[in-house]
Amino acid sequence: MTATRSPKSSGRWTDRLLAEGSDPDPRFTMANERTFLAWIRTALALVAGGIALALARELIDSPLRQGLAVAFAGSGALVAVLAFRRWLRIERALRRAETLPPPALAPVISYGLAVCAVVLLVVVLVTR
Repeated sequence: MTATRSPKSSGRWTDRLLAEGSDPDPRFTMANERTFLAWIRTALALVAGGIALALARELIDSPLRQGLAVAFAGSGALVAVLAFRRWLRIERALRRAETLPPPALAPVISYGLAVCAVVLLVVVLVTR
């Protein structure tokens, strides 16, 4: 299959993406989109965790609570941005029939979440 431009395509990045390579198998494109949406759910959960921490006044002292709340909400924003970047890189690789890029987002978020969880656990155990 060859790439065709959609007449309704108005964005510059979409024009550039569709101009590269050929259309991949739709199953791969849809799987890429499902993975993107899973990362967006993760980003929303991190933002919700940040909001929950900000409201948990009796659980943790204010400076640490606010710092963790900002860290979780900021991580959620970062994951959302990086999720789109990852989706775009994979979509390009699919269109060009190249090797898929290695997952860079998963290790970063895993280690970051583990550090935040350990800090939160230690603080809760020490203050109780």
